[in-house]
Amino acid sequence: MALGHFISFTGILTFKNSEELRSIAAELPADRILVETDAPYLAPGKYRGKRNEPAFVVETAKLLADVRGVSFDALAKESTANFYRLFAKVPSPVLVRPAASPPAPATPQ
Repeated sequence: MALGHFISFTGILTFKNSEELRSIAAELPADRILVETDAPYLAPGKYRGKRNEPAFVVETAKLLADVRGVSFDALAKESTANFYRLFAKVPSPVLVRPAASPPAPATPQ
């Protein structure tokens, strides 16, 4: 962490025998956490044995939020912000769509 690295959690976090990993996840700084699917492998516990899909990342994020004692929405916002900080070349939707943009002028017909 001192080197500025990020830590990303996959469906392994949801496995019954991953208590030590959950303990680590609970203690990490929020500004260094990411969540990923690791598709097509290592589906979260609810889907274990099935092909992992990107949509299943929600299950990992829900458990991670619970372990950290924060809401799912708070974890989603923080991990999304972390993604855009780590991958700075990816345009953030916040930067792409300014909130106070004036409407485009009507074109004559």
